[in-house]
Parts: sequence; structure tokens; C-alpha cells
Amino acid sequence: MNKTTAAITAVGGYVPDFVLSNKVLETMVDTNDEWITTRTGIKERRILKEENAGTSYMAIKAAEDLIKKGNVDPSEIDFVLVATATPDLPVASTAAYVASEIGAVNAFAYDLQAACSSFLYGMSTAASYIESGKYKKVLVIGADKMSSIIDYTDRTTCIIFGDGAGAVLFEPNEEGLGVQDEYLRSDGIGRQFLKIDAGGSILPASEETVKNKQHYVYQDGKSVFKFAVSNMAEVSALIMERNNLTHEDVQWLVPHQANKRIIDATANRMGVDSEKVMINIHRYGNTTSATLPLLLFDYEKQLKKGDNLIFAAFGGGFTWGSIYLKWAYNS
Repeated sequence: MNKTTAAITAVGGYVPDFVLSNKVLETMVDTNDEWITTRTGIKERRILKEENAGTSYMAIKAAEDLIKKGNVDPSEIDFVLVATATPDLPVASTAAYVASEIGAVNAFAYDLQAACSSFLYGMSTAASYIESGKYKKVLVIGADKMSSIIDYTDRTTCIIFGDGAGAVLFEPNEEGLGVQDEYLRSDGIGRQFLKIDAGGSILPASEETVKNKQHYVYQDGKSVFKFAVSNMAEVSALIMERNNLTHEDVQWLVPHQANKRIIDATANRMGVDSEKVMINIHRYGNTTSATLPLLLFDYEKQLKKGDNLIFAAFGGGFTWGSIYLKWAYNS
């Protein structure tokens, strides 16, 4: 009897209409297009401008796109996981609201927060649920409204992040396709380098924290870059070695879209040619939990059944890891 694995069977995505280009940012902060492009690879990012719309708005749109394209009956979905660092509300689960809004009336739902590694960790969670045999359809959505926590007078962060959402459906597979292996890590040393100081239980919101701009993302860029380059590359190479994969065996690297130089370093360590590397950072910037599913959304038509995909991500905390997956269908 073949082992049951968790395979991706459908993909959906959504990005807002409003484009924040480098040229526009030049009018907002002391920066320029050449400086941003050279150091990050980003040319533009999408920003959610709809009134009273949060992360759930984009998550619902991405899920609805998946449901429509994949001809999925939402009432058959068992579990909805929303990977996000920017939930709609404290305490109340964004995933529970998303599940209700898309008609997943028989699903349980919760949020998962591991910064930019959230979707990767969500894939692992979905695979475990599927492999247990208890659940048949698991919807994992990566969504973040990063514009809600960015200070647009801080040129170190406002150039990097954008808004967006992507969704994938996991189902059981008996052909040996889907998730093959994972290597996930974390290290609390990263807590000081990438964070929001206020709004949590240590420093609750107050008039002073708002005045001091302590509810925006702070990033020590050099430290985060150094850790991200070494760790993303290391786990990606390790998972290849552990599964006896050469660069020729890997059809696609699916890397978190934080910085083009980090992506290049990871591909170089793996020995993977640039044409095998999924990239959309120039269009969307870093959408945090949404980068990996948005890559699948953009590249879905190029994927072939049996393709070997290596996912890699690095996020605040620090959190990082890699997942090896065999693609399960032809578009």
C-alpha cells in the first residue's frame, strides 16, 4: 500500500490594483529607483487601498480565485489555515472569518504566525493533517497587509514590503507526489532584529507608543540579511543532499521574495540555474506570508506533473526552513 502524501491540487491568488512604484517612493522618502533596484530587486509593490479592508479581504479573494479555477466545493474543505503576520484583529481568528465568508461551513480554521516563514510552516501543518488520514481538503492561505504596519517615512522598510495573498489546496495523493521532506528551524536570537515594539503584551498600546511610532515594523537590515543569506541557502542545500537531489533534478526553486541578493545566494548554493528560480519580487516586493503562494500563482502554467520544487523561506523570530515537494498536476 502506497504511503499517503499531501499534494497541492489547486492554486489561487490576489494582489491589489494600486501600484506603488519606486518612482513614487522617490517623492515620499530620500531614495531613488536605482538604489532600491540594486539592493533589493524591487521595482514596484501593490498596496491595498480599499476602505475598511484588511488581510481577510485579500485572503478571501485568493481563496475565491482558487475555488473558481479548481472547481472546488467549499463545503468539502475540512480546514482553513491563514498564514499571516497582519491579522485583521487581535484575538479574533482571521481564518475563522475567511472560512465563513468563502462558504467553508464544515471547516475548522485558525491563524499561523511565523513572520515570512508562515506559509512554509503552514505547508508543513497541512501535510501533517493530510497524512494523518483525518482530513482530505486543507486550504492554506498566505496573506499580509504589510502596508498597515509600515512607516512610509522610514526608507529602510517602506521600500521593501507590499500587500497580497495566495492560496493552495492540499489533498491526499497515492502516487508519491506532493510533500516529500521538510527541514524547519527557528532561533529566538532574531527577536531583536525584526519586530514591532508595541501592541503586544510586553508593551501595550498607549498614547506614547503611538507618538513614538512603535507600532511600525523595525528591521536591522544588515543583521537580517546576514542571517537570511546563510540560513536559507544552508537548509535548501541540506534538503537536496538529504534526498539525493542534484541541481539537474530540481525543476524549480521557490524562494521567499525578501531580497534578490538572498534569492541569488540560495540558488548559487544549490547550483540551480537562474531560469529555474521563481521570481516576482520586482512586481510585488516582499508580501511576507504571501510570497510563496503568489509565486505558484504566477508560475502555475509552467509547472508540470512530477516537477521537483524546493521551497525556502526566512522570517522574523528568526524562523526559516525548506520543503521539498513534487508537483501533482499539469495546468
